[in-house]
Amino acid sequence: MNKTWFNTFLLAIITCLIPLSKAFSQDDQNIAAALFSEEEVMPNYHYEYIPDFTYEEVADRISKMETAMPFELNDRIFSFIQYFTVRNRDYTRMVLARKELFFDLFDETLRKHEMPEEIKYLSIIESGLDPQIRSRVGAMGLWQFMPATGRMYGMHVTNDVDDRMDPEMATDAAAKYLKSLYRMFGDWEVAMAAYNCGPGNVRKAIRRSGGKKTFWGIYNYLPRETRSYVPQVQAMLYILNHLEEHNFNLEEPTYYQATEKIRFDRALNLTKLAELTDLCTKDLETINPSLKKGMVPESNRSMALRIPKAKAAYIKQNLAWISDSLNNSPTTFLTDNGKLVLTPVETLAEETKPEAIYYKVRSGDVLGKIAARHGVTVTQLKSWNNLNSNLIRVGQNLTIYSGNTSTLAVTKTNSSGQLLYTVQPGDSLWIISKKHAGLTVEQIKRLNNLNSNNIKPGQKLIIG
Repeated sequence: MNKTWFNTFLLAIITCLIPLSKAFSQDDQNIAAALFSEEEVMPNYHYEYIPDFTYEEVADRISKMETAMPFELNDRIFSFIQYFTVRNRDYTRMVLARKELFFDLFDETLRKHEMPEEIKYLSIIESGLDPQIRSRVGAMGLWQFMPATGRMYGMHVTNDVDDRMDPEMATDAAAKYLKSLYRMFGDWEVAMAAYNCGPGNVRKAIRRSGGKKTFWGIYNYLPRETRSYVPQVQAMLYILNHLEEHNFNLEEPTYYQATEKIRFDRALNLTKLAELTDLCTKDLETINPSLKKGMVPESNRSMALRIPKAKAAYIKQNLAWISDSLNNSPTTFLTDNGKLVLTPVETLAEETKPEAIYYKVRSGDVLGKIAARHGVTVTQLKSWNNLNSNLIRVGQNLTIYSGNTSTLAVTKTNSSGQLLYTVQPGDSLWIISKKHAGLTVEQIKRLNNLNSNNIKPGQKLIIG
């Protein structure tokens, strides 16, 4: 018998008996206490409370849900609700930690295609909301596209680039494919089944069922995996709308990082770009997951890269020297609506003014989520609003600045009579030359013994 278990059991008996009788002397109690170390009697705080629930309670909750698709509880769905809330809570917690990364994108895309927003729960069952997951048969990404289907919807699938891992492209493609399946079968549950096993298998199930056209009508004639597929989607739909009832509380979700697309129109290495722009290579790889080798290949030179929104203005202002360092000249960038805009080099000399945005805190907001949506940091939010902690209240107005918020450039004369300029965030040699009449880039490089166009904020340059 395990000694620790036995000692704990014995101590419990002694502890219960001592208050009921004075038969034990102080010496007896001291001897009993000596049997156990402090570690052996420490309480276990790792217990997680899992609420009980009945079929009737779940059915009542579902009956009060407003969904665009028919949703009625049955034994199959109930068994998966039990699985994800009791036996495999870790999977549900993993999904909760990731959902803030993608659910806004899913909702926006599904609204654009006039589809039920409940379709987004399909991605949870497909991939667990992992944009880089690969199945045993070669399906990839949040929506698990096979290579041929991905190419059919305009996604590159090569040794260097796999757009199936791009959340925006894959979500848009999934919406288009599911909508075509809905037009084919006239039922969203059947469309989801066809997404899993293919329209051919669904047509076969319809024929074998005698012409029935609902998921539960053809259920017994579908492949085994597909029979579980749709009920799992519906189980997740219920669970994520009743988290509190099942004691799911996630304190630190991962939020989507606001980005902007910039097109460099050339092959480039993300590590080199990170060095030039003071970004993290890992961040660039995370927000550009379709780049399998950390670089834009020559064959995809026209693709636009996602850049953290907080850094986008700086990069667009400095395209002159960044592109020069990447052996290229500034070309175009994508606006938020996807339109390509040619940027004349002259506009790079214009200073980006800080623009104040006023945001009213809504229910469910936290500083991390607000910061991520606007491409700023929590520290900046706290500084701009004189906050001493992360606590905010519903209805509170927050001031948020976008664009380049650096101070004005400083020009001074040193002891030798030379005119010094302090490089500001967003500066390039070309921009500095345009700020000072008669000064050229070559003169600045010659005065400062520069072998390249690379400069950094805070650097002192002789300009006259």
